Amino acid sequence: MAGRGRESDRAEGQHPTVDGTVAPGFEPVRDAFVDNFTRRGEWGGAVCVVVAGEVAVDLWGGVRDRATGAPWSADTMTLVHSTTKGLSAMVLALLHSRGLLDYDERVATYWPGFAQAGKEDITVRQLLAHQAGLFAFDERVDRDVVADLDRLAGVMERQRPIWPPGERQAYHAITLGFYENELVRRIDPGHRTIGRVLHEDIATPLGVGGEVYIGTPSAVPDERLAALVAPGLWARLTSLPLSVTIDALRRGSVLHRSLIANPGTSFYVDREHVVVRDLEVPSGGAVATARAIATGYGAFAAPGGPLGLRAQTLEALAEPATPARAGFQDECFRGPVKFSLGFMKPGELVDFGSDAAFGAPGAGGSMGLADPTVGLGYGYVTNKMGMDLEGDPRDVALRRAVAQVLATS
Repeated sequence: MAGRGRESDRAEGQHPTVDGTVAPGFEPVRDAFVDNFTRRGEWGGAVCVVVAGEVAVDLWGGVRDRATGAPWSADTMTLVHSTTKGLSAMVLALLHSRGLLDYDERVATYWPGFAQAGKEDITVRQLLAHQAGLFAFDERVDRDVVADLDRLAGVMERQRPIWPPGERQAYHAITLGFYENELVRRIDPGHRTIGRVLHEDIATPLGVGGEVYIGTPSAVPDERLAALVAPGLWARLTSLPLSVTIDALRRGSVLHRSLIANPGTSFYVDREHVVVRDLEVPSGGAVATARAIATGYGAFAAPGGPLGLRAQTLEALAEPATPARAGFQDECFRGPVKFSLGFMKPGELVDFGSDAAFGAPGAGGSMGLADPTVGLGYGYVTNKMGMDLEGDPRDVALRRAVAQVLATS
């Protein structure tokens, strides 16, 4: 899109500096981004919007480190938690586009050892829709196990589903990415991991190879990473529904087993380095810029492009989600959620875009999505974690501004 100009705004209140570019007509997105700092308590973050393969919005601002006042820069990355799931799903979609993966095939067809312990009939589609009953590990899984992919594969092969596959849905908060990673290793001709395929076959061809990692290399300096700041105890106790808070504390609950216990959503975080280096956690351990997320989703919003994606693959991503036999009620979230092929679909819990849209929100506020009906790729990242299960207000305000612009263009 021609006519983009550099924007540098000094707003009232926190006086954040916002840098980057917006295309003509997309000024409401810039205004919403500035409002995030002045009205919604933002500390540091970035937003990027890609439309029809062109960058329409690329903004960043605030501080990367509140203690030092170091500013958020164009290449600042931060941990995006479950927004990682969308990046991993892109890798599987790429393999599908290359004819290497059939979503309706049994996982065991590609990974024979997976057929143990009652898992022989689980399809790839069921696994990616959180319907396999594999949201928890019965054997201890720690960093040493995750670093040894063959050992981790053995744990997953021995794991028995919590309930009959396809019967119910429960968010596989951490485990899903490990199953996906082993599936990719079995399918990819070079037996590469999700992190490597993402870097070599998606991010690098799209020009964002140094802006997104699943398995952050040790060579990435700390100065490029914005550490997440978790909400205070009071916010954690009062922001979530009481039933969710109780489930988080109850060791036998689905939520506790999926998100908190063995290995849990915090095991990949290193206080000194923001995120544990060289350790692939494809469900929650990616670091990324908003630009990398939006660019990736933008490529999956239309066939062809730099990745040579087949129309059949993108049509599959745009299709409605398939429910479990008990429906879309998620046993982890205690509400209806729609998942399809590794992505979240618009629904009651998080609504975004048209029915054809697909994406992945992350704990704390980050978000990535594609909406093929308008050729949209969107990414938002922040270092100040929020607690809203139905969409962070900062992200929602940005997406509403994008929708407003696209509706009038």
